Amino acid sequence: MEITHRWSRILGLIGVLGGLLLLTGDLLFYYRGDSIDLLSNMGNVADFRIEISGMLALLASWCYLLGVGHIAFGLGSAGIRYRYIILICFAFIFVAYGVVHGAYVAIATSAQLSVEYNMDMDVATALAASVNDDIRLLIYPVAILLTWTFVRSVWLGHTRYPRWIICFFPMVLLPFQFLFSAILSGGLWAIVVGGYYNLMFVVFFVASSLSLWRQGRKN
Repeated sequence: MEITHRWSRILGLIGVLGGLLLLTGDLLFYYRGDSIDLLSNMGNVADFRIEISGMLALLASWCYLLGVGHIAFGLGSAGIRYRYIILICFAFIFVAYGVVHGAYVAIATSAQLSVEYNMDMDVATALAASVNDDIRLLIYPVAILLTWTFVRSVWLGHTRYPRWIICFFPMVLLPFQFLFSAILSGGLWAIVVGGYYNLMFVVFFVASSLSLWRQGRKN
């Protein structure tokens, strides 16, 4: 099914919503004022925050997946092979985002139990954290393939996207997390650094929506 310009706008905004929902889920897990000890924060938040955060993972994944339709519109006349690679990689990553966020429920509940029973928090959460890290490892090859294919297609002018969209591509923004980690502190650090992976996609969907807003007649 071909995505119309009108639907591209709607789906782009839904993609932004997905990022905001999952960012909210991140903050429900670990935001506690100026504290940047995220693991300790998760061990001391209210139960309802963890429950809501877990549910937001599913809602955000649905929004992210609908946002793939917006990206499909932006790919324009890119070769069909590259279109499929890009869209499938985006879909895989968005599903993985929901799974990884859901897996944080195990880390948070383990942290809470360690506080309640005066256990070593690192030991109590070690298994859940290890599983979470293993899931993330499966995403990296997909992200590398996506980055190469997307950047190549945009740079060669095979899409509706202007070249400047590359500057807002999530994997290009990723290294800046280390800069923000060094210069920010307190609650702002927890919001930006702790929620950086979802902030990257919020920024990308906003930039993508702006770049395509009046481009319905191109390609």
